[in-house]
Amino acid sequence: MPTRLATPFADGNYRFVPGVFPYSGGVGADHGYAIERARFRAPVPLAEGFARIAAHLQARERPLTAFCAAELRSPAPFTEAGFRAFNTEYVDALKRWNIFRNGVNPVARSNVCPEFDAPAEPAFFAFAYTVSAPGMRGDFCVAGSGEAPEGKPNYRDFIVRRGDISPGAMAEKARFVLAEMERRMAILGATWAQTTAAHIYTIHDIHALIAEEFAPRGLLRAGISWQVCRPPVVDLEFEMDCRGVATELVI
Repeated sequence: MPTRLATPFADGNYRFVPGVFPYSGGVGADHGYAIERARFRAPVPLAEGFARIAAHLQARERPLTAFCAAELRSPAPFTEAGFRAFNTEYVDALKRWNIFRNGVNPVARSNVCPEFDAPAEPAFFAFAYTVSAPGMRGDFCVAGSGEAPEGKPNYRDFIVRRGDISPGAMAEKARFVLAEMERRMAILGATWAQTTAAHIYTIHDIHALIAEEFAPRGLLRAGISWQVCRPPVVDLEFEMDCRGVATELVI
């Protein structure tokens, strides 16, 4: 069940975990609605991606405000200043769609940088939106998070074990991120048992973490997807997102 900490976004038929300027912490479908996830066959540059998402929503007879989660791919990690500039451009599109309102962004997001076959410019990898589904409830998408608390003046000064990629440091980074995933899921009334997918974004070996950190929490029930990507800001090394949705498309 949803908790009182989730904020409703009635025009999108979902509720969200309050987050930071570029994205919320996650979204959950309202009663009577489900979340569908659609992945592009190849990453689509940002402006074209928004246009194709708008066309897809129109074909599904859904308003633009039903857009609830974005998965982005970028060429390489940003500097702090570069990340702020990119986020401003991205949020401007949400303002035009009347989603970003009064400084509040309800849309969940991940934005990571593939180590191989990276796009030439920031691009959409996948997106999610709400659809009518009488009798259904419980679908959710949790936004990506790396090993630094969000909402601070910068990332660099708050990164867990910054500059250290030893096995012990990676385990500590993973525990920080896993705890944040669990916090966001709890706000949406979900646990690992309700996930249908969990993505791990790192270029570092995660084998030791499987038995030590992932399996005890139940992540392996539905499997994990290791995306060989870097988080979006320089010096971050480990990121995750997760979701629980019944319908996924490739378009």
